[in-house]
Amino acid sequence: MIQRRKTRQVKVGDVLIGGDAPVSVQSMTSGYTYEIDKCVAEIVKLQKGGADIVRVAVPERKDTEALKEILKQVTVPIVADVHFHFQRALEAVHAGVHKIRLNPGNISDRAQVEQVIDACKDRGIPIRIGVNEGSIIERKDKQKRLKELGGVFGDNKHGHFLAIMVTKLEEYLDIFYERNFYDITISAKSIDPLLVVSAYEEISKRFDHPLHLGVTHAGPKETGTIRSVVPLGHLLSQGIGDTIRISYANDPIYEVQDGLELLYILGLRTRKGAELIACPSCGRIQVDLFTLTQKVNTALKEKIHLPIKVAVMGCVVNGPGEAEGADVAIFAGDRKGIIYVQGQKVANVPEEQILDRLLEECVKFQDRVIRGEVKLGDKVVEILPPDPIGELGSGYAKIEAEKAKGGFALPVMKN
Repeated sequence: MIQRRKTRQVKVGDVLIGGDAPVSVQSMTSGYTYEIDKCVAEIVKLQKGGADIVRVAVPERKDTEALKEILKQVTVPIVADVHFHFQRALEAVHAGVHKIRLNPGNISDRAQVEQVIDACKDRGIPIRIGVNEGSIIERKDKQKRLKELGGVFGDNKHGHFLAIMVTKLEEYLDIFYERNFYDITISAKSIDPLLVVSAYEEISKRFDHPLHLGVTHAGPKETGTIRSVVPLGHLLSQGIGDTIRISYANDPIYEVQDGLELLYILGLRTRKGAELIACPSCGRIQVDLFTLTQKVNTALKEKIHLPIKVAVMGCVVNGPGEAEGADVAIFAGDRKGIIYVQGQKVANVPEEQILDRLLEECVKFQDRVIRGEVKLGDKVVEILPPDPIGELGSGYAKIEAEKAKGGFALPVMKN
């Protein structure tokens, strides 16, 4: 089990971040906030997809003016993304937003930053500070501090950046601490995944504020998935990170889906809905496994809400093992499939009936779990690999016929 790093805790609406709270998943709307109906629709979509927190951009006054109406229509906590204009932050606070994403690097006037801090403090609203941008103030002996940190990080490939980053973060935090404001989360995003890892590892050693993990400008989903999941998975597995956003140049719903899946597989969140595993490409497959898998995946999302483990396997090589390991499973061959429920064989059906029968068994199993008749994860481990061309093919007769001809016979395991 992953041991989480201990941090302070902040509250964003009704969502807790840090401390012993589960790692939360965030995303951001891609449309204009002032287009209220579209913005609300996008927020609702992200929430239904599993987002715990949603961020919206407020670059103009018309965006903050729209917040009051938006907040009336949604139930997920909303973060206002503020850049350049401190007044937008004050307006968002007045509208009732649940958190401010403040970019001190783009607000040079300390007095303006202090106004935002004080407004958030009065309303009990936390602020996220990012250190991937410029500094907000100059600091005495800054060059000396940079030199000290440069020595600390001298062996690190990103040593110079880490020195600047820690220095700037200290500067930012000094301002907040002087105002007795501690409801803070920290982010240190970069396009470089290795730099992201180094940055958050160093920050986690020095500060006890909750960390918001992410890779900035990750790119399209096709490549952004790897760019994001590798560093975030590495950090989370070390217990570093309290809330995450996977960023794509794509529909943000994919950010939520992939963020949740990352937390599920690391055991940092309890899975909602079925867990589907399936064969990769392989020359042994004898059914249209990839089409079947997509159809099964779509149907499971509609019909199953418990974390049932479902396996769709395309041959008798790995099929038996996965059938034992899953709550409901099928392994197929020669246009047929054998369906198992917790290790017990329940059906042998032709390929065209596999989808309907598999889903039928999943729904029946879910109903039994709800009634308390069975438990998730209770499996019978007694499945032997069948004759590879027997129950799923043409049987031992074909093997004997091949032997009579002097042909090669595959090894067969008999009960």
